Amino acid sequence: MDKIVLIGFRCTGKTTIGKRIARCLNWDFIDLDEKIQEKEAKSIKEIVKEKGWDYFRKIEKEEMKKLGNLKNVVIALGGGSIVHQEEMENLLNKSLIVWLHSSPEVILKRIKKDKKTNSQRPPLKNTNLKEEIENVLKERIFLYKKFSQLKIDTDKKSIKEATKMIIEKFLEIKKEDYEN
Repeated sequence: MDKIVLIGFRCTGKTTIGKRIARCLNWDFIDLDEKIQEKEAKSIKEIVKEKGWDYFRKIEKEEMKKLGNLKNVVIALGGGSIVHQEEMENLLNKSLIVWLHSSPEVILKRIKKDKKTNSQRPPLKNTNLKEEIENVLKERIFLYKKFSQLKIDTDKKSIKEATKMIIEKFLEIKKEDYEN
């Protein structure tokens, strides 16, 4: 096991917690959405507006394929990255995959406070934000469960607590791998 991958809906703490874990382990940090935006020289909102969600998902899938060979890295995947099941299966081989979970109510509050939401993040559905969060979570929950080895409720845990839990789990698994 040579990487930690964070999955979960928008505004559940993937980037914030991921950066902290990377600092603690002295590893690199990759935010997949930021990587895609750098590659395309556009925000996700602009990419989706100009070329559509299918194009964005295609680029996302291509970038995910490159992640499997990386070592000593913490990766924050985009909220919808889990739809790429083959790439997720490949990441499972050498990664601790952690699902950062929050309730729809907390996600809604965080999105409303998040500066990136309006400027960079396009809507996922043609509904109001509350319905969008609830509907998309229902669609993705089985994938978050399927691919995660650890679930952390970020409604109730501080950034520091979540970071500690993830690092402890990672070190526990590494120790078991070493002993076997």
